Amino acid sequence: MPNQLESLTQQLLDAAKDAGADAADAIAVSGTSLSIDVLKGKLEHAERSEGIDIGLRVLIGRRQANVSASDTSADTIATMAERAVAMAREAPEDPTAGLADPSQLAKGWDLESLELEDPAPEPAPAQLEDDARRAEAAALAVDGVTQVQSTSAGYGRRQIHLAASNGFSGGYGRTDRAISLAAISGTGAEMERDYNSESRLFQADLPSAEEIGRIAGERAAARAGARKPPTGSFPVLFDERVAASLIGHLLMAVNGASIVRGASFLRDHLGKQVLPAALSLIEDPHRPRISGSRPFDGEGLPTRRRAIIDEGVLTGWTLDLATARKLGMDSTANAARGTSSPPSPSVSNVALTQGDKTRDDLISDMGTGLLITSLIGSTVNPNTGDYSRGAAGFWVENGEITYPVNECTVAGNLLDMFMKLVPANDALPHRSRMVPSLLVEGLTLAGG
Repeated sequence: MPNQLESLTQQLLDAAKDAGADAADAIAVSGTSLSIDVLKGKLEHAERSEGIDIGLRVLIGRRQANVSASDTSADTIATMAERAVAMAREAPEDPTAGLADPSQLAKGWDLESLELEDPAPEPAPAQLEDDARRAEAAALAVDGVTQVQSTSAGYGRRQIHLAASNGFSGGYGRTDRAISLAAISGTGAEMERDYNSESRLFQADLPSAEEIGRIAGERAAARAGARKPPTGSFPVLFDERVAASLIGHLLMAVNGASIVRGASFLRDHLGKQVLPAALSLIEDPHRPRISGSRPFDGEGLPTRRRAIIDEGVLTGWTLDLATARKLGMDSTANAARGTSSPPSPSVSNVALTQGDKTRDDLISDMGTGLLITSLIGSTVNPNTGDYSRGAAGFWVENGEITYPVNECTVAGNLLDMFMKLVPANDALPHRSRMVPSLLVEGLTLAGG
C-alpha cells in the first residue's frame, strides 16, 4: 500500500504540472476502520470501511487552490488537476502562499523509533465483539449500575503519503485500538451517567476490557445522588480527565492562525509570563507509540521538540509556513494537512510540568471547593479569555470528597487561571496531551 500511495501522489504532481501549475503538493491517505457496538450482551452494530482519499494543492504564482477525491483513476486525477489550476487562476493572490524551500525539508527520519504502527494483524470482528461484551459485563457487575449505553470496540489502520514539487516525498502508517462505554446509575430523574474510554496505537498496550468496563461502572455508581453545589467563589480542581481542556484553550490562543486573526487573549504576551515560573509546556512529536507523534509535518518540514512555554514564559507561536510568513517568523514545523484543505498550524504531543503532590494531596489542600470530573459545553471568549463551562464532579469539604455534584457552572478568566495553576503528579504517559490534575484558586461557581 505505501508504494501505491507514493505512486498516486506522483501522478497528482505530474497532472498538476501538465495542467499548468507552477508548483503543487499532493497527499494520499488510505484507511481501514472496524467498529463493533454491543448493547445488552448482543451485537447492536458492526461497520467496516476502507478506502483511499487523495488531495491536490496547486499554486499559480501566489494563488492557490485545493481539490480532493476518493476516486483514484487516471481520468479523475487529470480532471482534478485541471479544475485546481482553473480555480487557482481565479483565486485571490496570497503573498504568503507557497511550498517550503528545499533547504527546509526533512531529509530523513526514523519511523521504527516512533513505533506508530502495530505489526499485529487486524483483529477479527468476533474479537472486538467479545471485548465489547466483556467491558459491558464488567460495568454492569458494579453495584449501583442500572444499565450500560452501547459499548464500542474499534480498530483502525491509516497510511499517509505526502509529496511536493519541491522534491519532498515521505509517508508513514498509524494504527489505533479502542474500547469505550458509558454506564448509568439510578433510574428516572435520579439517573447519572459517566464513561470510560481507552485507546492505544498498539493492541498490547490497551488495558483489558474488564478494567475499562469496571472503571466506567465505578464512575457512574459514584455519581448516584448528585446535586447542585453552593454558589460562590471556591478553589476548583480539574481532574486529569478534563485538565487537558484547559491547556487546549492555551494551545488555541498560541496557534498562529489565531494570532494572525488577532483573535487571541495571548496575542500581546509573547516573551511574557503566562504560567507559574515552575511550569513549562513542552511539545515533543517524537514520543514512541503516542497518537500525536509524526516524523515530519504537513509541509514536509522536520518535526522537533520545543518549549512552547519555558519556565512560565511564552516563547513562541505554533506556526506553519503561511502563518509564519504573515508574522515575519519561521515555521515551527506544525503544519497539519488533510486531503480537502491546505495546511494549517496544529500541535502534536504536549506535556505540562507535573507537580510533587498527588491529586488526593491537592483535594486535602483545597479545603472546600469543587473537583471537576466532566465538562459540558463551552463559552470561551478568544479575545479576552473569559471562561464559562458547565461542570459535574464532587464537592469537597474539609479536604475530603463529600457528595457528587451536577448542573453547575464554573467561570473565570483564563489569563488569571493560568497564573494560578497548581499541578498534581498524575499525568498519564500514554496521552498525547500529558497534563496532570490542575488546581485553580478563586473560580466562580453557580450552583443551587
